[in-house]
Amino acid sequence: MPDRAAIVTGASSGIGLAIARVLGEEGFALTVASRRPEKLSAAAGDLRGAGYEVEEVAADMADEDAVRGVVARHHERCGRLDALVNNAGVGIGAPVAETTTKRLDLQLDINLRAMILFYRECADLLRAAAAERGTAQVINMASVTGKSGQPWLSVYSATKGGVVAFTESMNRELGDAGVKSVALCPGYVDTAMTDFIKEQVSPDDMIKTSDIAEAVRFVLRTSRACLVPEIVFHRLANEL
Repeated sequence: MPDRAAIVTGASSGIGLAIARVLGEEGFALTVASRRPEKLSAAAGDLRGAGYEVEEVAADMADEDAVRGVVARHHERCGRLDALVNNAGVGIGAPVAETTTKRLDLQLDINLRAMILFYRECADLLRAAAAERGTAQVINMASVTGKSGQPWLSVYSATKGGVVAFTESMNRELGDAGVKSVALCPGYVDTAMTDFIKEQVSPDDMIKTSDIAEAVRFVLRTSRACLVPEIVFHRLANEL
């Protein structure tokens, strides 16, 4: 069994893959999950090529049974969970009067509901790891739009505001057991998800995935007594 192990959702590219690399560097065995099997397989291959222990699970985070399946596969292989990274997410912009129910539900299911389901399925594993090592860590991907709601991205903003609030709730509920949670709230990050704005904001002026991943490394290295509940990342040219 590995000494430490982590689950990372949305790990096939972008922020999730960058965080998975940092976790691998820190000695975690990895279970990586995302929706597209081919893309996930390529990412997992890159991680294995770097010498990390990796299990890949293709899963739709909007599917409750798929969430259970990710956790079950991880538990069977690793037997422990020291870090959970709820990174999978989707953003679909639209004026509120043009918001479709399908796109509304998709963002609620993946950005917010899946995170809650992962906590439910992983709570016992996280408590056990914290009891053994003194702490376990959950990293939740939020957004600056969850701190300041934005027009056109109103549904996305609402889901990310929910991530921030749920993270606070989990620190109050699980903190005494040594399970710490942090909400990461970045502005525009240079990933495929921000392609829609790159004609207005240069990728050179965006936050890098490595910035987010290094923040995760910092959180993982804090002492048991140190709780970092939230990190907000702004571009130098503040977009708010």
